[in-house]
Amino acid sequence: MINKKLKEYRQSTIWIDEEPEYVEGKEVIKGDSSNKISILFRNTIPEIPSTTYGTFAIYKYPAKFIPQVIAYVLKKYAKPGMKIFDPFAGYGTAGVVSRVYGYDYELWDLNPMINIIHDTAVMKNPKVNFLDLIKKIKNSQKEFTPRWTNLNFWFPEDFIPILSKAWGFAHSLTDETKYALLIPLINVTRHFSYGDEKVHKLYKSKYSRKKIEELLKKDWKSQFYKMLEKEICKLLKKVWEYNRLNPKQVNYKIRSGINALETKLEDNVNILITSPPYLQAQEYIRSTKLELFWLGYEESYIKELSKKEIPYTPVNEIKIYSNKYFEYRDKIKENHLKILYERYFHAILNTFAALGEKVTDYMCIFVGPAKIRTTSIPIDDIIIEHLKEFGWKHEVTFIDKIVSRVMFESNVNPASGEKDSRIKTEHLVVLKRGG
Repeated sequence: MINKKLKEYRQSTIWIDEEPEYVEGKEVIKGDSSNKISILFRNTIPEIPSTTYGTFAIYKYPAKFIPQVIAYVLKKYAKPGMKIFDPFAGYGTAGVVSRVYGYDYELWDLNPMINIIHDTAVMKNPKVNFLDLIKKIKNSQKEFTPRWTNLNFWFPEDFIPILSKAWGFAHSLTDETKYALLIPLINVTRHFSYGDEKVHKLYKSKYSRKKIEELLKKDWKSQFYKMLEKEICKLLKKVWEYNRLNPKQVNYKIRSGINALETKLEDNVNILITSPPYLQAQEYIRSTKLELFWLGYEESYIKELSKKEIPYTPVNEIKIYSNKYFEYRDKIKENHLKILYERYFHAILNTFAALGEKVTDYMCIFVGPAKIRTTSIPIDDIIIEHLKEFGWKHEVTFIDKIVSRVMFESNVNPASGEKDSRIKTEHLVVLKRGG
């Protein structure tokens, strides 16, 4: 029964309430969380000219930080010698930005994609002849085919041999060339699948079926290699841009396959900055399932990772020190949505309280205000109220307007049939360790 309810929840949508009233750059006193300041993070860091500059956008990872958010926190709150920590690191932006400003960092994430993205994003300018690389792929005798029961559902049979050859070659590499190839090959593989590239979740649509039909009518083999060559060139340019920012040699640790709900920090860190999974659960493992199979991960391992995603994994109940949590829980009438609401907050609040014991200076938590059905949930205020009990003081909440989004736009929410009013702002809660 619970699985049926979870399926219903996945088909529902979280909405934002109307935009808050505020004047850019000025404080607004509102409710228990006091200071809220409007900001447009993308305009605060002149040395990073755009949100897609350098290697901050080499792969379409869902709901990732824009680099200016991390950069703003580091420039405003960090001091030389501090260590940065992100327990829900996703794309790994916190680490990629930390290098630019010379800070050590530690990144955790459930999704092992972080290894590939991070190591590609921070590499030095590689000495790669992309024409020679394409030639070697074409002539390679090595093959790799994922052991995936749904492989033929997501790829036409005609495409599998050319993909297997390209991936066999990629898996055989041991030098810097590997990281010049993996992300481009991932992007091309996604294009040559039935997956809809306009949707973050792995989804077969009318658009994607038509895409494959059109590819099969053309000289798709030539198109495959041309697209791969173009993607390699694009990545090399992005790596060059990133290295223009003069990233520093720092100490860092990447832990993938890590469930932040069950893992303890071994050493102190100075600043925790993160964006926890969305209340509606973006299903990040499912979003990257296609990539993970081609990267060589086993089906059983991928399934186990999916089971650990918030809020679908069972969590221990804790005492929650937030009146708003209970106030808004009581407004939720549907039992399966109430269960997921409870599970989500028990998970993230317990995680922040536990990890916070090893955080010496600041916790910076980036969340979007949301609705469950018609009930607006002030996630930022609930986090603030709860963590005050553990000695954290609320410094400020920055309200950042979402200027653009990667996910598809729609005038009507396909789940409810109502007018689409998705998240328009995101809130950066800044908490300081109490005296």
